[in-house]
Amino acid sequence: MSGVNPWETTPLKSVVIFLFAVFFVFTTFGFASDIIDMGRVPPFRYGVSVLLSGLFAVAYAATGITLKGQFWKGVLPLFALQFVVMGMLGQWFPDAPQSAQTGAVEMGRLQRRLTFDSVATIVAVSLGYAGFVYVSISEGRRHVRVHMEKTVLEAEMAAARQVQQLILPDRGESFPGYKVESVYQPALQVGGDFFQILPAGNDGLLIVVGDVAGKGLPAAMLVSMLVGSIRTAAEDSCDPVLMLRKLHDRLVGRTVGGFATALAAHIARDGSVTLANAGHLSPYLDGKEVALPGALPLGIIDGACYEAVRFGLQPGSRLVFYSDGVVEAQSPKGELFGFDRARAISIKPAAAIVETAVEFGQSDDITVVTIERMATREAPGDQRNVSLLAPA
Repeated sequence: MSGVNPWETTPLKSVVIFLFAVFFVFTTFGFASDIIDMGRVPPFRYGVSVLLSGLFAVAYAATGITLKGQFWKGVLPLFALQFVVMGMLGQWFPDAPQSAQTGAVEMGRLQRRLTFDSVATIVAVSLGYAGFVYVSISEGRRHVRVHMEKTVLEAEMAAARQVQQLILPDRGESFPGYKVESVYQPALQVGGDFFQILPAGNDGLLIVVGDVAGKGLPAAMLVSMLVGSIRTAAEDSCDPVLMLRKLHDRLVGRTVGGFATALAAHIARDGSVTLANAGHLSPYLDGKEVALPGALPLGIIDGACYEAVRFGLQPGSRLVFYSDGVVEAQSPKGELFGFDRARAISIKPAAAIVETAVEFGQSDDITVVTIERMATREAPGDQRNVSLLAPA
């Protein structure tokens, strides 16, 4: 919060009233100076001194709030300027000479002048105090309102986080002949990545990995809708092309100009892979990128077409799916993790891949799913689903 500018977060009305309050309170310096000089300050210098006392105080307040810890950089030049200006006014408009004898007329004039100074001081302090009270009450109410809104938002985010926990694939699901690992690390409390690992016919499995444009609650809401659509569509067919078409139709017209990328793959028990892509990152097969034809993301235009690619997954081979949070990880110096590093670490376990990207500098949601075909002599595969959602 140290970088937040108070002038940008405080309502303009409160700022104006606060500065007027400062002005009125510090005009009393001009009245006090006239009282000290027993009313002998020339009228022009008297008026200018009162006005400048308030204006310089406003400048000090504005400088201190804007510069914060560096306030002295502005306050010292302002103080020097005020000292010079007031000194020049004193030279150009010196005090009236003090009368050797104080008659009734002079006493009457002095009494009227000092009475005016006293009344003006009371009025100025009252106006300044009223302004400070107004700002304190209005800003206090605004703080309470903002705090309540933040509390409601945090509750909504916690509920959304719980929903995302529920829509992660079942941890106990196993797929004969395959070892499945998945790790999900959102950039915020809730994220825009989604993935599903579902059993398909004849001991196969269906994987859908995707990324909704954006982060936070709006993206999470679209994720929930897409996950529901994936599970519904998977009850009728495990064809990756048909899956992407149904997701696309579901998303068109519901994203308000947004979109989602997705990649669907059906892996049969014998290792044959059918894969279709909708603008998502290509997976890695044993450390090498799988060549896929280009395709538009989901939800952009009506009638989008998707094409299937087929290849085999040999025993001991490993297929790795990423979301773009891996390649878009960014170091404090602004360097992207990039595709070369992403390809190089694709041979590591899913948790190690995510840990590497997060340590480099996570800037987006990260999802990694790995599918390894086990050798026939090895035990049946299992699924390891690691949820790294922020704790409630």
